[in-house]
Parts: sequence; C-alpha cells; structure tokens
Amino acid sequence: MGYNMHHNKARLIFRQKHGYENGEIVELKAWAVPRSAAKPEGLKYSLVYIDANGRRILGYDNAEGKGHHRHVGDDETPFTFEGLDALMLKFLDEVSRLRGRHQ
Repeated sequence: MGYNMHHNKARLIFRQKHGYENGEIVELKAWAVPRSAAKPEGLKYSLVYIDANGRRILGYDNAEGKGHHRHVGDDETPFTFEGLDALMLKFLDEVSRLRGRHQ
C-alpha cells in the first residue's frame, strides 16, 4: 500500500513565535495549500500581535470565506494581498511602530 500525498493538503512553510518581556507575543504562520477560488495564491497564513492579556492588537489572515483581511483591535477590513514577503514586512513594521507606542 503506497502513501497518498493528497492526505497532506497543507504544508507548513514557516512558523515563528516571539514573546517579549512584557508578555506580548508576535506569531507568524503560513502554509502552502492547494490553489482554489478561496486560496488563489495557494497560501494560508496568520500573522498576529497579541498583548500581555491575550487580546489581539493587530492581525492579518485569509480565513475561510473572508479572503485577505486585517484586524486592528475589534475592527476587520479587507486589504489587497501583494505577496507573503511584502505582507510580513508590512506586518513587522506595524508591530514595531505599535510597540513603540505601548512602551
């Protein structure tokens, strides 16, 4: 009996998690997934910045049925996806600016 590769629909590209001394967390995750109408780029991702109390300060993801969207606190807005590298740079820049305000 051979192994069927179709059982592994998502392949982890990367996962990084960093905790700061003040309890805040930044976590970046991305998976390669089959291309579809919902995931035309063949990517699933979640980039999140969480405060010391476990509340999301900033996040970007492409959850099922929502497409590419950005979270700032409780607000959610769509955005134009221009590639994973560009998104990670934008996210980390925003986190850096936000952290400067919280310290």
